[in-house]
Amino acid sequence: MPVAAASPCLAGIGLRHPHYARVVEEQPAVGFVEVHSENFYADGGAALAVLDAAREHYPVSLHGVGLALGSAVGVDAWHLDRLERLVQRIDPVRVSDHACFARAPMRTGGPVLHASDLLPIAHNAASLAILAGNVGRVQDRLRRPMLVENLSAYLTYHDSTLAEAEFLTLLCQRSGCSLLLDVNNLMVNALNERTPDPLACGLAFIDALPPGIVGEIHLAGYCDTPDIVIDDHGSAVRPDVWALYEHALQRFGAVPTLIEWDTDVPPLEVLLAEAQQATDRLARLQR
Repeated sequence: MPVAAASPCLAGIGLRHPHYARVVEEQPAVGFVEVHSENFYADGGAALAVLDAAREHYPVSLHGVGLALGSAVGVDAWHLDRLERLVQRIDPVRVSDHACFARAPMRTGGPVLHASDLLPIAHNAASLAILAGNVGRVQDRLRRPMLVENLSAYLTYHDSTLAEAEFLTLLCQRSGCSLLLDVNNLMVNALNERTPDPLACGLAFIDALPPGIVGEIHLAGYCDTPDIVIDDHGSAVRPDVWALYEHALQRFGAVPTLIEWDTDVPPLEVLLAEAQQATDRLARLQR
């Protein structure tokens, strides 16, 4: 029997391998679990069995890292076939991927390669047309709207003519998708751009988005190095990211929220404590 849709008052967690058994057996109080879609494309196997078991108790959000929606060569047919099969099997509450590219030919007319990374795209009319077209094709195939996530990017393009918030707003308007707002990525980008006030930069990004556009929010930790800030999802959410999150909730309401922790995965209790912090902030909106 499918479980009920997630309550926005309970934050979700990423379901990662170290926690498979305990989450399925103990069923901690979280609003939903999210998995990386590509980890469950195999025909059967232990991982898919765990996802089926988790689906008995929780709504599942499928978060992809491989569609490469901004690629001019289009979406890989095999990848989309597998995603469609997984969607039909799991009936997720949300399906998402990133505003990035990863697929390109080695040379003109040559084989298309996948970079296995989330590479940024220029924010201009040409990139918008490619991204919106690919999102539309995925949504037509899945017969449901999807969410597209703003990227942590380590370079910018000279031919970008639109602010990122405007670019993503236009994408949602043209394609009918929603935005997966990663507020950690906002802070990472602002810090790497050496803006005088990174928090103000993130707040302005949120204010530039229209109400109703955000379908999910991601929270994570970032890593400081001497030269660059890395979106590594390997630590607790930083205070500045919590501040951006609280501002986003005030603007967009009680949006389903996920704690992402993908590297140096902590004990389940630590992850649940992070989720509880988000849940507490969500609950304050209902008072």
